[in-house]
Amino acid sequence: MNFLRNRLVVLGLVLLATVLLYLLLPSIRQGSMEPSLDVQRMGLVAVSPPPPPAINVSVRTGQLPGDPPLFFREALPVDGSGRQILPRLQVVLLHGQAFSSKTWEELGTLALLATNGYQALAVDLPGFGNSPDSDAVKTDQHRVDLLGRFMEALGVRTAVLLSPSMSGHYSIPFLMKHSAQLHGFIPIAPVGTRSYTPQQYQSIQVRAVILGGWDSGSSAEMSP
Repeated sequence: MNFLRNRLVVLGLVLLATVLLYLLLPSIRQGSMEPSLDVQRMGLVAVSPPPPPAINVSVRTGQLPGDPPLFFREALPVDGSGRQILPRLQVVLLHGQAFSSKTWEELGTLALLATNGYQALAVDLPGFGNSPDSDAVKTDQHRVDLLGRFMEALGVRTAVLLSPSMSGHYSIPFLMKHSAQLHGFIPIAPVGTRSYTPQQYQSIQVRAVILGGWDSGSSAEMSP
């Protein structure tokens, strides 16, 4: 029962992240994190996920070779007529313990981002979905290298990185070492934050929206 309850909680946070991506990405792209009126009201009223896009969006899959090989899903940006366009921004989506890149496709997040002009990339982390487990990702540096390899191979530059729960083991070390490679960071109750000091978090210059709590035991401030 506890596992099911936790999975529902995380799924709820993932749904919330989809809503916030829809509402906040325009302001992240323009260099401002001033919340919109809809976001300000979220504490007062329930916000439903935006309706699925009417445009048919193709989600392609691929596998990046290496140790371990990484399976991923990608939705390329399209305009109102469904024609491919240059991306406004790139968004890399990680996932939690009980999920995979397929979750983002099933929720409609990949299609939603693509129809709003963003290139969306969702990866199966090692040991999840279609990516095999590997002893090559047992340390923070190995996990940093893995995310770096993924982004470099797919031509990702200054992306927004979304990281729920378990994927904090990958995103937080990457943030600490390569924050300059990120345009924005959206952690959703990430794990692994206690390994760093408040001073280390405060030194990071990246736009961040923190959802569902912060597991550091103290406040973490990042540059708006």
